[in-house]
Amino acid sequence: MTSLQGGLTPPPAGIEASTGQRMRSIRLVLLGVGVLMLAWGAFVMFDSVRLTRIPGVALWIAAAIVLHDAILAPIVFAFGIALRRVGRRATGTIIAIVQGGIVVGSLVSLVAVPLIVAKNFAPANPTVLPLNYGLNLGIFWLVLAVVTVGLSVWAFLRGRRPDVAFPDDSGR
Repeated sequence: MTSLQGGLTPPPAGIEASTGQRMRSIRLVLLGVGVLMLAWGAFVMFDSVRLTRIPGVALWIAAAIVLHDAILAPIVFAFGIALRRVGRRATGTIIAIVQGGIVVGSLVSLVAVPLIVAKNFAPANPTVLPLNYGLNLGIFWLVLAVVTVGLSVWAFLRGRRPDVAFPDDSGR
């Protein structure tokens, strides 16, 4: 078999066509499942939510999309760029750990911030929102930062360790 530029050999005949058809089938199945899930969600929403509350639900969904696309995604992207600029010391594993920490913290904040705001409106029943959600969110972010830094240091030190070469793979 002749090699292409860069030392790559072409795939055997028929591989490209079968892989393309298989991926197209998988994508169509996933698209169908996604459309069915959207239809089910719309049915449940219109069945269980009063019509007067649907604009509020639509506003919440729009705000979640804006929060994700305008705030969270750019922050995660910026941290990835900043970590890559640090130098060769920031491996893909460290970048993934930091970005994962940001995503987890953002999702927990997305749940906690409405509770913090609602707590300020002081419901008539103090047992409805009994916790100090602002303090708990701050503690969560502190613990998350410590865990993220710890995992990043562990990944950095693990990456610096020389690989152990085994003479053979028998028995392993």
